[in-house]
Amino acid sequence: MEISNLLEIALEARASDLHLSSGLPPILRIDGEVQKTTLPPLEHTQIKRLVFGLMSDQQIGLFEKNAEIDLAWELPQRACFRVNIFKQHRGITAVFRAIPIEIPTLSELGLGGIYQKMTGKPRGLVLVTGASGSGKSTTLAAMLKHINDFSRKHIVTLEDPIEFVHPSNKSLVSQRQIGRDTTSFDGALRSAMREDPDVIMVGEMRDVETVRMVLSAAETEHLVLATLHTAGAAASISRIIDMFPAEERQLVRSMLAESMQAVASQTLLRRKSGGRVVASEIMVATSAIKNLIRTDRITEIYSALQTGAASGMTTMDQSLSRLVGKGVVSRELFPAVEASRQAS
Repeated sequence: MEISNLLEIALEARASDLHLSSGLPPILRIDGEVQKTTLPPLEHTQIKRLVFGLMSDQQIGLFEKNAEIDLAWELPQRACFRVNIFKQHRGITAVFRAIPIEIPTLSELGLGGIYQKMTGKPRGLVLVTGASGSGKSTTLAAMLKHINDFSRKHIVTLEDPIEFVHPSNKSLVSQRQIGRDTTSFDGALRSAMREDPDVIMVGEMRDVETVRMVLSAAETEHLVLATLHTAGAAASISRIIDMFPAEERQLVRSMLAESMQAVASQTLLRRKSGGRVVASEIMVATSAIKNLIRTDRITEIYSALQTGAASGMTTMDQSLSRLVGKGVVSRELFPAVEASRQAS
């Protein structure tokens, strides 16, 4: 069986991920849960043949050197896939994350007008945060699509790898892939500042130098959209500050207070009717929030979210309660979401 056949099976099952692991049958993640298929187990040699067929000679060399690699692959007319290939004790393993060719709108994702307001900011930093598999990339893609469809801007994206492909509609879109079009996030950010951008999207803030460049870009006349692997608005702010040496943190607090526009922290929950829905915690950087960041009172942010509905703010608990009240999700999901938040 070829890789295209396996990916077709995953798409037909509406799976978000396909896992290929030596000695096991192909495994699908459907509505957040992994499920073994009835297909025969795959041997190490089979998986090696399948995944090496996706890579260039250069990528194979990098994989052999680093024992892991990220790449993108397209099933024509069907979907794109973000692929992670890595070595483990059973042999080579691969995970394929399905990325729809058609970029969803914010409305289709069930995300309210507050997200549209975020995309309309002329400058500053907007973070989309959450655990792996929480839909951050899809939300960012929908936000960029909204800008692209309604504004005349220059959008520069820095991604590893490129997932959603954005045509230039009203905006001009320049998409750069780390490792192919540029060597690193921080180097690409330095270059982006000279590329006449209005909007810069950073796929992931992995290190302190990238964060430093993001804050610098957001302080100038650029809107910067970025992701972070954190659960909750306050945790996201703390994570950024804690990445820096102690002697720099007060300066970083001041930079964040100056540039921050919003944090959308999200998770994906199983719908009662099938499929998944986004639950979001939203922090809008009002003058009160900015003051809490500047004066190192991060622990008070949650209380500000609880009472900030007039500014578009909401806590995760409030978001969950609304979804339960509408009959979209079960209240039984609350403990799992809370455990995930505590773990981060």
